[in-house]
Amino acid sequence: MKIFAPNERIAKSRFWYFLKKTKKFKKIRGEIISVKEIFEKKPFHIKNFGVWLRYDSQSGTTNIFKEYRDVFVGGAVEQMYLEMAGRHRANWNSIILLRVEELLDKDCIRSQIKQYHNPKIKFPNFHSTNKDFFFQNENIGFAKSPITTLNIQ
Repeated sequence: MKIFAPNERIAKSRFWYFLKKTKKFKKIRGEIISVKEIFEKKPFHIKNFGVWLRYDSQSGTTNIFKEYRDVFVGGAVEQMYLEMAGRHRANWNSIILLRVEELLDKDCIRSQIKQYHNPKIKFPNFHSTNKDFFFQNENIGFAKSPITTLNIQ
């Protein structure tokens, strides 16, 4: 079972919560042997992730599918938690992740994700400065303290 949590203590708590809900298994009947973090095999490649989740909204329980683009699964899940808190006002403890998996480019549905699939995409640089200009004269970069006294002769 993969559990996304900020630390080990919360991961163990969520594990027992899901085990009790799905398998009717109590904490007294089991023991957690190990908790370890899973790392990506290719951490520097941008991937598309699909997240299936269930959360308790103000009007009842809702199932949602969302797509995210990130370099690792944890980042996509973190984006999901932030978006659910902002757009849907869902607390992190009311969100249940049903499935998280990597998607191919052809499997993506959302236009917000599809717009980045073009291999020739370019991003304009709106603000560029010449750094040599600031270092030509050393006195330009330093502020002088104001003169607060009046010298009358």
